[in-house]
Amino acid sequence: MPKAPQKWTASTFTTTVYEQLTKKGAKVKKSDLNAAIQQAFESAVTAGARGQRVRFPSIGAMAWREVKARKAGKGRNPFTGEEIMLKARPASRKPRWSFPKAVKDAYARSARKAA
Repeated sequence: MPKAPQKWTASTFTTTVYEQLTKKGAKVKKSDLNAAIQQAFESAVTAGARGQRVRFPSIGAMAWREVKARKAGKGRNPFTGEEIMLKARPASRKPRWSFPKAVKDAYARSARKAA
C-alpha cells in the first residue's frame, strides 16, 4: 500500500477504495465508484437532515444535538475589557459526530507514537 498522503480528500478516498476493489478482482469503473460514494454520502446527509441517526459501521455515527436557548446578558471583550451586550439565542439543533471506541483508541495510539 502506498504511503498515506498528508491530506485525505474525497479523491484520495475514492482512489484507495478503487485500488482495494481491483486487488480483490472487482471490475468497476472509477467514475462509477465515485458516483456511488457521492450518492451514499448525500443520502446520509439527507437522512441526517430529517433528524435520523446515521451510522457508518467502524467509522462512527451522525446525529443531532439539542442546544438550549440562551438569555441575553452582559459579557466582556477579553482584549479591551469593554463590557458588551450578548444577544439572546433561541434553542436549536446542531449536527454531531461520534466515533466508536476502536477509532478513538487508534488515534490515541498514533498520537503516543508521534510524541
